This record gives sequence, structure tokens and C-alpha cells, in this order.
Amino acid sequence: MSVVVPTCGRPALLRRCLTALLAQDLAPEAFEVIVVDDGQGDATRQLVAELAQRSRLPLRYMSPREHWGPAFARNAGWRFARAPIIAFTDDDTVPRSDWLMEGWRALAAHPDWVAAAGRVVVPPLRPGQPPTDHERMTRGLERADFVTANAFVRRGALMRINGFDDRFRRAWREDSDLHFRLLTLAGPVGRAPRAAVLHPVRPEPWGVSLRQQRNAFFEALLYKKHPVLYRQMILPTVPWDFYAIVLMTVAALPLALLATPGPMLAALGTAAALVLRFAWRRLRGADRSWRHVGEMLATSAAIPFLSVYWRLRGAWRFRVWFL
Repeated sequence: MSVVVPTCGRPALLRRCLTALLAQDLAPEAFEVIVVDDGQGDATRQLVAELAQRSRLPLRYMSPREHWGPAFARNAGWRFARAPIIAFTDDDTVPRSDWLMEGWRALAAHPDWVAAAGRVVVPPLRPGQPPTDHERMTRGLERADFVTANAFVRRGALMRINGFDDRFRRAWREDSDLHFRLLTLAGPVGRAPRAAVLHPVRPEPWGVSLRQQRNAFFEALLYKKHPVLYRQMILPTVPWDFYAIVLMTVAALPLALLATPGPMLAALGTAAALVLRFAWRRLRGADRSWRHVGEMLATSAAIPFLSVYWRLRGAWRFRVWFL
């Protein structure tokens, strides 16, 4: 097996991940680890060299000249790999000691499978306490059908579909696209629930959800390539509430210029009510500290505008009717 780990300027997280990989139950000669440095950092190169000297495991480093994001890095990694089974994980995971063994067993038991999705476990930040919005978003990995934080793919299947689509420049939906193309072009994709990796919640600054709205740009690309599967497995409906918030807010300006305070206040009131409903959905069952409540209220007012902007920009860029 070949393990491909893309990374970009996170040597501390990478050290934790590689330390777990070096402690796998498999014999060192049974697998190799390929670190693909998307940031070409000296710290990452030195870290890999240091760990390689201390281990009998083949630990290889590569750094493509082009910087095209995680999909491009994973393509570079699996094409550089030597084994018939490619195990994908990320630099912020902690694979359990039997991760590779259980992934291998799942594919060996089902020779018709072209790939298998492992299990992602997100440990709670504060056991027994309500999660933050960011923590709950990270926990969504536990319910995902297929993520490259924990996936095993036969090399022949990757060759058949030409790997990842490197138009996905962010770490978003490139794994869903790979999953859908494996299903439609290569063969069955199974599950390996005993092959588990931990995915601790990373500390993030206030308002991280605003930065994440840029991911919506690539929703349009995924929808263009797989419209039916997108609606079945990703998002069954259009986020009409976001569009309503934007339209009501925008409509308030000409109404104000026309000196029609009644309709203007009705439009703003409708937008405000929808924002509060969105904020309540995010706060339901979540941390109720004043800092977190304030963050949810402020970001819930901005997210609809950012989301609609990036969704429409993606629709324009990829020439697809996508809302």
C-alpha cells in the first residue's frame, strides 16, 4: 500500500500524522508514505528527512513545482506511488494503529470494490459540553459518504478515471467528485468502518464560517459534472432562504429612494427574520456562551450574501445553471 499525505505549511500537524503512520501494525516493508508538499516549505522537507532517518519505513517527500491545491497534490502523490492500493489521508488526521491493516482487509475481502471509504472520528473538544458551530461542522466528516481524509482506492481505478479533477483548487468537493466518478466509471465503492482515523477539531479564529463560504464556488463545478448525484447526495434543494435574504435587502434600497417606508420596512423585516431563523438553527444544541452567540448572529447576517456571491460566481465561471 502507498499512503499519500498532502500538506501545506502545517509541520506540527504533519508530525502528529506521520508519527501515527510510523506506528502502523503493518510491517514497514508492506507500505510506503508519500508526503506531497503543496507549499514547498523547508520546515516540511526537514521534518520528513528527520523522520525518515529514524524509521525503517519508506518515507518519501515530493514537492511539485506547480501549486494547484490539494487535488493536484494528491494526483502527484498517487502517480509517484508504487503500490497497487493507494490510501489517502490528510495532514491533520491521526490514523489508528490498525488503519492500514483494516483498509487492506476490506479491499481484500471484496475484490470487486474499486475503493473503500474508512471511518472518520472527530473527538469532542469539550466532552459533555455543547459544541461550537465550527466543531459541529467538523463533525460532519463522521457522516460523509467518502472523504479523502480516509479513503482506499485501487491504483487501476485511479488510472481509469485519471485521478482527481485539479480544477478543485480548494479542499472542498474534490473527494465527492472522485467518489461520483468512481461509482459511474470504475465500479462499486464500499465502506471500511473498522479503518478509522481521528480528526481533531483545529482551532480557528473568530468568523471562520465567513471564509468557508468560498467553498460554494466549487459546488457549481460538482453540480455541473454530476447534477443528479449532487441533488441526491449533497444538497437536495436550493438554499432559497439565502436568496430571499439577499433579494429583500437589495429591494429595500429602491423602496427607500421611492419614499415608501412601509414596503421598505417589510422587506428589511423579512430579511431580518430569515437571518434570525438561520442563526437559531446554528445555535440549536450548540454552545451558548456570549462570544459564540455574538459570532453566530454576526456571521449569520453575512453568510447569505457571501454564499450567494460565491455560488453565482461559480455558476458563471463553470457555465452552469446553478443556484
